Amino acid sequence: MRHAFRGRDYLAIKDFSREEMAFLLEVSFDLKRRWAYRDPMDMLKGKTWGMIFEKKSTRTRNSFHAAVASLGGSSYYLRPDEMQLSRGEPIKDTARIIDRYFDGLYIRTFGQEIVEEFAHYMKNPVINALTSLEHPTQALADLMTIKEKRGDFKGLKICYAGDIFNVCHSLVLVSAMFGMDISVCQPDGYKPEKVIVDRAAELSAVSGAKVEFTSDFDAALKGADIVYGNTWHSMGDAELEKEKRINDFMPYQINMQAMKKAKKDAIFMHCLPGYRGEDMTDEVIESDRSAVWEQGENRMHSVRGIIALITP
Repeated sequence: MRHAFRGRDYLAIKDFSREEMAFLLEVSFDLKRRWAYRDPMDMLKGKTWGMIFEKKSTRTRNSFHAAVASLGGSSYYLRPDEMQLSRGEPIKDTARIIDRYFDGLYIRTFGQEIVEEFAHYMKNPVINALTSLEHPTQALADLMTIKEKRGDFKGLKICYAGDIFNVCHSLVLVSAMFGMDISVCQPDGYKPEKVIVDRAAELSAVSGAKVEFTSDFDAALKGADIVYGNTWHSMGDAELEKEKRINDFMPYQINMQAMKKAKKDAIFMHCLPGYRGEDMTDEVIESDRSAVWEQGENRMHSVRGIIALITP
């Protein structure tokens, strides 16, 4: 299966089969074990990746730098405000030039159509580092963390409480793909994209997973093995929208009272950045039930698995 990934784009979970995602997961774990043993790896020796980030990033950007370096390659950050894109150059012109300089492009941007256009005009692979639709590298790190903490996927239940956006979309898809039930807490006025709901239905029909969107936080927490938090106001939200979102989502704050409604051994996950006192409390993220720091580390290992497989 390794050869099926070479030169392939990694743009969305919805584009991959369960078998393909399972193989990516297996490779990511193997590379993590080799990293722990300080086993030298040079599979990206002589390879270079370009990075365009139109939104701020701590984990996604730096985990990629670290991942490429650990595999013997080089990565270069291309500042959007210094590129001709900021002056109106068409993506297709930029993409075809970048394609001749780098062995791949890692891009965080706004609409999913932007990463898809870069991929269309580039022969070398493109990785989605986050769009408004999906965050597929985060989803692979989430799978790694759940498997490490729970050993398997089938039969687990996730309670998700946070913005109904990219991270939520990708988490819903991998949950449906691997047979995990997921209850997404959905305040009035917030709902997932139809393309995600439709794909999740297709996947759950095969895996037997239950995917639901509910306003009942207590019911979502009941029997949950994983309580997954996320910010309520994503990058770029205006201040007025931010205040409205805080009011709308406050009933879904993950605090210790909420954790007590899940299973006794339920773990807490959060993709970060998080806002203590809003989407989660300090007590929860600092508790022994928190898997957040391992989850953050797995961002590096999961992206290593992706680039090791797709770099031409």
